[in-house]
Amino acid sequence: MTLGLIVIGGFILLMLLGVPVTMAIGAGSIFGLYWSGFGSQGMVVPQQILDGAAKPALLAIPFFILAGNLMNAIGLTDRIFNFALALVGHFRAGLAYVNVIASLLFSGVSGAATADIAGLGQLEVKAMRARGYSPEFAAALTVATSLVGPIVPPSISLIVYAWLANESVARLFLAGIVPGILVAASFIAYIRVVSIWVPMPREPRADLKGIGRAAIEGLPALVAPAIIMGAIVFGFATATEAGVIACAYSLLIGLAYRSLDMKKLWTAFVESTVLSALIMMIIGFSQIMGWLFAFEQVPQAFASGILDAIDSRAVFLGFTIVLLVVIGCFMEASPAKIILLPLLLPVADAFGIDRVQFGMIITLALLLGIATPPLGVGLYLMSAVSGVRFEKLAIAILPLMIPPIVALILIATFPQITLWLPDLVMGPAQ
Repeated sequence: MTLGLIVIGGFILLMLLGVPVTMAIGAGSIFGLYWSGFGSQGMVVPQQILDGAAKPALLAIPFFILAGNLMNAIGLTDRIFNFALALVGHFRAGLAYVNVIASLLFSGVSGAATADIAGLGQLEVKAMRARGYSPEFAAALTVATSLVGPIVPPSISLIVYAWLANESVARLFLAGIVPGILVAASFIAYIRVVSIWVPMPREPRADLKGIGRAAIEGLPALVAPAIIMGAIVFGFATATEAGVIACAYSLLIGLAYRSLDMKKLWTAFVESTVLSALIMMIIGFSQIMGWLFAFEQVPQAFASGILDAIDSRAVFLGFTIVLLVVIGCFMEASPAKIILLPLLLPVADAFGIDRVQFGMIITLALLLGIATPPLGVGLYLMSAVSGVRFEKLAIAILPLMIPPIVALILIATFPQITLWLPDLVMGPAQ
């Protein structure tokens, strides 16, 4: 346990000092290596980095990142927004509902919250401000609804979890559908209640012809998740191959719409390369930490300590949720998951918690950090996109955290919310 405290404490200290997360994980792990007496075995470092990053399953990550950036580049976000507007814009608070539904639809394409904010954010905030919504509410709602992105398949976050927990990507993708819809529904319920007291405008009702036209234009976005999920679930392709299919599909749509030029294509490749390299560096450096923890039996010691202090499944889940929400406020989701999962999984297994359900709990709990100060990556990004000051945005988003927190509690309390669909399609896990 001492090693775990030293490595994790060193990592957190470096983060607080402003060291980039990738370097902080690497430096903390190497310090732990020397502290444990392995300083003379320096070759362990590059070996573990390569061993961590060179996993075939992780190839899916850069392909899905590229697919999301390509979808943004070809302007599919406009078509998704217009389709949602045609469906629900005529209700009171119509554009707020559009914001939620568009995020749900786009999440089936991008798989990342930041892609949702970057792709739909400016469009949604601009439209809502023009119709009289306060800039703070419009921006905060867009950040909050982006939390759906990493839950609904295809999800980069769930691919990382599948690798860490040795779980099926197909089961996790299926497991994310109902929770994703539940989170979106919780936002719709919240908007419905708030609109009783706060005046929110309606949009003109679209006729059947307009709905049909919007549906046809948005059809490629609606079909993409079905193609990806169908290929994985029915065994036609692995997650990596499905990522390649998603990229090829995006390019074909761009050619069909004539909306993809070389400049946009180059930008999509550059952004995807940078983000993929960052994620793979985090995974590679964290492998050193995982190797150290395994050698020193840190997870077993942690699990034993937790089991001695906590004897209830419900208390453990409550402790885990609070811990992850707090950590998510200060640390990005991927490194937090990579560091904490080896410690928490043995305890979850001891309490008989299904790893697929646990993955959904961890993913959503850490996601809340995207929209929570002081790290709040989504808040900083939305502040840059919308022009709303970070301080005002951080205050405006606080009540909007109620819906996903309620959804998280329901997901933790009722396992079938997560497990019903994968059990129905693929059968109960063995």
